[in-house]
Amino acid sequence: MIDHTLLAPEATAAEVNALATEARELGVYAICVSPSMLPIRASGVVVATVAGFPSGKHHSLVKGAEARLAVEQGAAEVDMVIDVGAARAGDYSAVLSDIVTVREAIGDRAVLKVIIESAALSDAAIVEVCRAAERAGADFVKTSTGFHPSGGASVHAVQLMAETVGGRLGVKASGGIRTSEAAAELIAAGATRLGLSKSRVVLEGFPV
Repeated sequence: MIDHTLLAPEATAAEVNALATEARELGVYAICVSPSMLPIRASGVVVATVAGFPSGKHHSLVKGAEARLAVEQGAAEVDMVIDVGAARAGDYSAVLSDIVTVREAIGDRAVLKVIIESAALSDAAIVEVCRAAERAGADFVKTSTGFHPSGGASVHAVQLMAETVGGRLGVKASGGIRTSEAAAELIAAGATRLGLSKSRVVLEGFPV
């Protein structure tokens, strides 16, 4: 269930390679790295990346081009950031168009996860953005970038997202998950994937 993640702007190629090695040791599902770090050798784990990260304020065509290039360079999954301001303003047509642009850019060649920045949205906006993501053909909705000042994943947001997509899409909880207890609560709330930068610490708290 884990995307072992390193998206820090100061990350080096050596640190990303170490992430891939650790991912194999831990037995996680995927690694998630910045698109500029691709291509990367990561045998035994899925390679995921981000688009429009972390602000979401990139033009949709730029997000699409970034996602397409990443897939061409070996990414099997793309986590795109919506225009959070559009969602806050209630412009869900713009959110839908943004996601459709990225979906069309990568086709069915990669899994598309949509980062909604749930801590910055009202409950009503969370529901509408999740509905837009489903209509646009996304595979997952995701809580957070982990970089927004409003915060990261919450049990409440994950529950609401899971109820909205009803198992038709996956739900990725990401941002501020540092303990096994927090991870377990999010899984119980409906998370089907976790984005973790502290994967080893979290896993050590679960029974073998």
